[in-house]
Amino acid sequence: MSDVLLRMKQDLDVRGLAKQTRSEYLRYARLFFGYHQHEPERLGEREIQQFLIHRLVDDRVSYATLKVSVAALRFLFANTLKRPDIALTIAYPKVKSALPDILSGTEIDSLLAALDEPKYRAIVMTTYGAGLRISEVCALRVADIDSKRMLLHVRGAKGGQDRFVPLPERVLFVLRRYWVACRPGGPELFPGKEPGHCISVDAVRHHLHEAALRAGLQKPVTPHVLRHSFATHLLELGTDIRVIQMLLGHSNIATTLRYARVTPEHVARVQSPIDLLGTPRARKALG
Repeated sequence: MSDVLLRMKQDLDVRGLAKQTRSEYLRYARLFFGYHQHEPERLGEREIQQFLIHRLVDDRVSYATLKVSVAALRFLFANTLKRPDIALTIAYPKVKSALPDILSGTEIDSLLAALDEPKYRAIVMTTYGAGLRISEVCALRVADIDSKRMLLHVRGAKGGQDRFVPLPERVLFVLRRYWVACRPGGPELFPGKEPGHCISVDAVRHHLHEAALRAGLQKPVTPHVLRHSFATHLLELGTDIRVIQMLLGHSNIATTLRYARVTPEHVARVQSPIDLLGTPRARKALG
């Protein structure tokens, strides 16, 4: 199977998919081949369905995770194995668009206060303060911090797109304190245990979970919750949804509309046009 996986890796590289996407697709392809232990030419629609049922029943994965497995297998059969007819038979599962709880400003403060280590405090501050994906924060390099223009350069994000996001002053202050305390030696802003590698997402998740317990937070706290809280808080502050779309790195506005849900606080601030009738503002805006 190694030659097929090598060809798949090359196909993924040529397509220019994000590093995390390439890694996940290859991982699911390995799981697929490991489950069946047959030559690729003997695998088809039946074997794919068996594997997907195994993922649901035995591995107990969510439908969102299963959707990534489907995307990986569709790519494998359509591009690497040159069997697009099989790829078309693999249907994407329907995924519920449930959103996580958001943290209030007070809960964010409590969480940050519970983070003692400068490194993890800086990571969490950057995740919430800039609304980044946790993989984007972990992959940051020292050269990506532009303190003169107060920008963060996010490279190779989802979809392979680079973007700039604002660097908040409080985040820069914490990053500088982290730098003085830890002095990371390589190009990685948040290096891992192995030289030349950035910190793992799992390590951040673990420390974030421990901090949430110390802070006494009752809600599940994940890096995704921080990103969602960032988007929702911006919406509550009156930030235009298209600005939020750009900051989050969404290519489709529909993704942002689902992600940054409209909160009761935001709805309560909406003024009905009936309250404006007969006013100078109404004559100017409504004609």
